[in-house]
Amino acid sequence: MLLPLAAVAVALLAAGCTGPEQKLGRGLSNSFEVIRWGELRRSVEQNAIEPMPGTGAYGFFRGIDRSVARATLGVFETVTFPIPTPTYQPMFTKYLTPDPAFPANFTPGLLSDSLFDTDTYTGVGGGDVAPFIPGSRFQVF
Repeated sequence: MLLPLAAVAVALLAAGCTGPEQKLGRGLSNSFEVIRWGELRRSVEQNAIEPMPGTGAYGFFRGIDRSVARATLGVFETVTFPIPTPTYQPMFTKYLTPDPAFPANFTPGLLSDSLFDTDTYTGVGGGDVAPFIPGSRFQVF
């Protein structure tokens, strides 16, 4: 038990905190892809915009593949965040972007909260009400 903890401590001290922190954040963001299905929605949208003959369900299956790959990579990065594998930089960047993907017709905004979006005179704010719900387009103002 002592040897693995010592190895993790040495890895954290050698790398500083920025690398593991970014890797953990990236891993947690990507782990929730199976709840968001952003890659699926993006692939279906891209296939509808640029349809290729004979590729009927190509966007759907490509989106499932990319969503599962992103979630698996997220779980891997979350579990191995203190270990540089081989560095703390994003992996598989030729296949997946480091950050979660969204369809081109939707980019989530800030929450509708007085902290982020205030109106000085009325005391109310606007913005996305529920950006964490997949496909939510409801906004205030």
